[in-house]
Order: sequence, then C-alpha cells, then structure tokens
Amino acid sequence: MHPELTGFYETAEMHMADAVEFLHKEFSGIRAGKANPALLDTLKVDYYGTMSPINQVANVSAPEPRMLVVQPWDKGMVPAIEKAIRSSALGLNPNNDGNIIRIPLPILSEERRQELVKIARDLAEQARVSIRNSRRDAKDHVKNTVKEQSLPEDSRFEAEDDIQKLTDQFIEKVDSMLKDKESEILSI
Repeated sequence: MHPELTGFYETAEMHMADAVEFLHKEFSGIRAGKANPALLDTLKVDYYGTMSPINQVANVSAPEPRMLVVQPWDKGMVPAIEKAIRSSALGLNPNNDGNIIRIPLPILSEERRQELVKIARDLAEQARVSIRNSRRDAKDHVKNTVKEQSLPEDSRFEAEDDIQKLTDQFIEKVDSMLKDKESEILSI
C-alpha cells in the first residue's frame, strides 16, 4: 500500500474495532440463561453526587446460576442501588437485607428468548453498518488522495482491496459474536 494511504487504513481499522467493542459491551447487557455480573455494568447509581456504575460502588457476583448478589462497600448505598436495579429496563426484582442485595433471575420464556435474539441481531446489524460506513469513508479518502496527489491508480485499487479485506474480517467477527450470543440466549 502506498505510504500516503496507510493512515486511512489504520483509521478505518480503529473505527471498525470500536464498533466490535461497542457490540461486545451491548451483548454483555443482554441477559442470557445464567446470571452474569456484567448484566449490571450499564446501570449507574448516585454516589455522593456522582453517577457511578454499580460495579464501582459494590461487588457484583453470581454465586448461583440464577442469582446475582450485590454487596455495596458503603451500606448506605443499598437503597440507591436497589432503586437503580428496579427502575432499569432489565425487569429484575431485587431483595435486600440491609447489607446485600440479592437479585433472583427468572427463567426466560421462549417468547422472551426470541425477543432477546431479535435485539442481539439488531445490535449486530448496527455494528455491521458502522463497519461498512468506516469502509466507505476510508475508500472515499483513498480515492480523493489518489486524485489530489496524482498517485498511481494501482495504489488506489490495492488500498481499496486491503480495506475490503479488513472489512470482511470485522464483519466475520460480528457474525461470530452474534452466533455465540444467540446460542447462549437460546440454551436453557
């Protein structure tokens, strides 16, 4: 690849990696069959005037397959954490004993599993679109640079080919992540 064009490749690679990382974080928030402490990673709680993720003000663990336990480092945070969990879109019903919060996870119905699979597919498609947008932007920059700097056309074709191979690799990662998440959601 022509030296003037490598920067566009690297930028595209960075944006594509960001899309995959974002998908990974979103997938961790989708509840599958068993308890996973990452389920609460997106929830924030008011900690002395600062909105902080629950995992920064408490220890979150999964001692049983269908139970999460949240143990705040400051016992005064128990009501705030419980409220944040109740008001979230996760549909969880936490119980507290004044010291720790236990969150029983209900068994997912087949209908709910199918809804979660649909959500996962939508998130994966968003990641694919983001990756394709990065490819388009990189190809546009390559085309303009070749034109403006009078570089050989072969260098444009080579750069576009490399960008397409990179795109294919990241799309394959997204597809693999989706397949894994679907099987995790559908397994009982």
